[in-house]
Amino acid sequence: MRAAPTILHLDMDAFFAAAEQASKPSLRGKPVVVGGLGPRGVVATASYEARRFGVHSAMPMGQARRLAPNAAYLVPRFAFYRAISGQVMELLGRLSPLVEPLSLDEAFVDLEAGGLADDSAGARAVGERLRAEILATTGLTGSVGLAGSKMLAKIASEEAKPDGLVLYEPGTERALLAPRSVRIIPGVGPATGDHLRRAGITTVADVVEAGEDELVRILGRSHGASLYRMALGHDDRPVVAERDAKSVSVEDTFDIDLHDRLRIRLEVERLAERCVARLRGSGHSGRTIVLKVRRYDFSTLTRSETLRGPTDDPLVVREAAERLLELVDTTGGVRLLGVGVSGLADYTQEDLFAQAEAEAEAGAGAADSSGTAAEAGRGAAGEAAGTPGAGEAAAEGVAAPGTAVEAVERRWAPGHDVRHAVLGAGWVQGSGLGRVTVRFEEPGSTAPGRVRTFAVDDPELEPSDPLPLVPGGVTGAEGASAAARAGAAGPAGSVGDGSVSEAGAA
Repeated sequence: MRAAPTILHLDMDAFFAAAEQASKPSLRGKPVVVGGLGPRGVVATASYEARRFGVHSAMPMGQARRLAPNAAYLVPRFAFYRAISGQVMELLGRLSPLVEPLSLDEAFVDLEAGGLADDSAGARAVGERLRAEILATTGLTGSVGLAGSKMLAKIASEEAKPDGLVLYEPGTERALLAPRSVRIIPGVGPATGDHLRRAGITTVADVVEAGEDELVRILGRSHGASLYRMALGHDDRPVVAERDAKSVSVEDTFDIDLHDRLRIRLEVERLAERCVARLRGSGHSGRTIVLKVRRYDFSTLTRSETLRGPTDDPLVVREAAERLLELVDTTGGVRLLGVGVSGLADYTQEDLFAQAEAEAEAGAGAADSSGTAAEAGRGAAGEAAGTPGAGEAAAEGVAAPGTAVEAVERRWAPGHDVRHAVLGAGWVQGSGLGRVTVRFEEPGSTAPGRVRTFAVDDPELEPSDPLPLVPGGVTGAEGASAAARAGAAGPAGSVGDGSVSEAGAA
């Protein structure tokens, strides 16, 4: 434990929903829910107005609609959120060389390493200045917690919500923690919490009273000893600036179970291509290919194959994923598919045999080549039009369109940005039956904009990049590079997947 509260935890307030409200004047002060709009979608985040109705992250979207039928339901704009996250992480990077991003909207900062604070007054001043800078730069608010450990800094930021700052003085840890639920301690999830409850342990004070020996008996040596230390306020975990990525993966959940074996194989090929693009974008290669299949009965199967060396060759990954698919029984239907690469390395050891096969296939036949190109083109078009990516697909609960008609309509996702040749910038309120409804307004508008309806194929209407929330700010088109420069990676185990702490389930 530190003698001064020099560990800072920042948590942006209702990040996705707040960004949508800031960019859409007509939604300010109203309930907004961001997430997957399909029958299997889940809530990524809800505005504070929506939370009053009981809506929260990871809730099935159908349940959210029943609780708040009049809320605005929007599909996430991950490039936009990454752009804002990049701005925030850049501000944090100015405070200290030790910044540990946990997700797009959350990070720890070691103020002591930055030489900016060595006592409570200095730490509070830095925290207040940071909140002001975030508001001026992004137009959004964040809550700050300051303490002598990561655990307490995170608890403090939660208590500070929304738009506040809470500082816990070192030495007060036990008194602060004692009356709290045992679930407040890191590593105590629903299962562990229920196990402790059955043993009569519901608060942190109960944990201390039970003693280390009893906790070890209940939970095992490692977990029990760790829990006891945390309950006493002892948390010596350092702020880690860089986290080693363990894997890169993408997955899609389908509105309707897939039964056709050919369609399933094509989806696996498409996912493999997206996974490799993400892998290359992170500057990695990997040697273990993983296929994930969730069947109609919710049973989930994973199959993996380890190569002789790391690769980022799309042909190698695709062929391995197809081989793994042959090992899975898809009878009855498939509701989710995922392809991942683990065992990452910072270099690529070429698979010479696969390379030779690829070169041979390149000249084998125009028909096969054109078919592959067409499929790749459809995949690229889907990405450009807002088809979900890795963690994004899990949050949105939708899959790539299967027909040309679907492709036209799906690109007009609720909440996404458009531009009309005459009327200017706006966003999609909804679409269907060959029509799309657009509200024309910008972040700086002082009043809600007007609403117009168009044919989905209107040549004067096209998707566009998000406008910055603050004049001079970055847009969604710049989000990926800005986030990368700022080190806004997801938690360990993912690379560039837009992991968000508020989206607690896929």
